[in-house]
Amino acid sequence: MSKQVFFIFILLFSFTNIAANDNPKWGSTGHRAIGVIAEKHLTKKAKKQINKLLQGQSLAFVSTYGDDIKSDSRYAKFYTWHYVNFPFNSKYENSDKNPKGDIVTGINTCISILKDKNTSQEDQIFYLKFLVHLIGDLHQPLHVGRGEDKGGNDIQVRWHNKGTNLHRVWDSNMIESWNMGYTELAKNAKKLNKPQIQSIQKGTVLDWTYESQKLAIQVYKSAEIGEKLGYKYSYKHFGTVRSQLQKSGIRLAKILNDIYG
Repeated sequence: MSKQVFFIFILLFSFTNIAANDNPKWGSTGHRAIGVIAEKHLTKKAKKQINKLLQGQSLAFVSTYGDDIKSDSRYAKFYTWHYVNFPFNSKYENSDKNPKGDIVTGINTCISILKDKNTSQEDQIFYLKFLVHLIGDLHQPLHVGRGEDKGGNDIQVRWHNKGTNLHRVWDSNMIESWNMGYTELAKNAKKLNKPQIQSIQKGTVLDWTYESQKLAIQVYKSAEIGEKLGYKYSYKHFGTVRSQLQKSGIRLAKILNDIYG
């Protein structure tokens, strides 16, 4: 093997490993679809208030904000807000808490700040954008996964024969392979009647956390380290992804209606 070929091989190998260990998040398409779905379920009053705060920017537009600021060291203290890890089939209330906070405390903090009439406009905008993002993250099952494998980020698999990890498969690989934009994804969400929507909106942030953790247990069972995943895997599990995106949007709308509506 020539030195030039060897260098290219090392470069490609390094790039694959970097791509396979991205920070945990729904992909941009997923977050934006959640924003579109949420807007469809907002009251007129909530829409007006939110539109005023965001100066016309849509929920879809600001939905990736929580990930966008990760590269800014000023916001490093918020990194742990994107996930929570506690033993499966146990109670969050009885678990050891991250002193820096987690997605449960993060969401509740955002809600509390947004409900406080004394909060500055700058903080209102910041925590609104962050809340939109975190509700999305909560519904990606592996954000309530195991701490020892970083929510599936350390479980290396192949996606259509390209290196990735289980977390990324659920974040974005399945969504990207579906080849739909976020507006198309939102538009093609399952048609629900009012009782079904109300059923989805029931519960608390903690209830939804337990729901995601139950799904995470199933996700871990769905693939083994090094397994080649593709069309068959997507056919079996993409329905869950779509359902979680829709639930996230509907529940986000409920929270925002409670705050602003």
